[in-house]
Amino acid sequence: MILEVADILIQPGRQAEFDAEIRRGVETVIAHAHGFKGYKVQRSLETPERYLLMIWWATLEDHTLGFRGSLAFSEWRGIVGPFFAQPPVVEHFDLIAKSGDLPAAA
Repeated sequence: MILEVADILIQPGRQAEFDAEIRRGVETVIAHAHGFKGYKVQRSLETPERYLLMIWWATLEDHTLGFRGSLAFSEWRGIVGPFFAQPPVVEHFDLIAKSGDLPAAA
């Protein structure tokens, strides 16, 4: 399983709106993509305009080729893109180690 991490910075003062829209976008668009396994969104306490979107995919290609190459990606960006202060930084990670109390997808 691959973890996609998107580091997102939104425009100041739009947190409440974005909180609802990012959830809607993931649950109505991304969650239907082939290889989607789950997600988490976390907001920074120190920088409330900063979010980490973590999405687990079955394979890297499910995200990079399947989802990003689909019309659904444009739909997703139409929902969340208007909030961005700058383009998100996106990277993919492979699990190397975890503590015994955390699930593999946490």
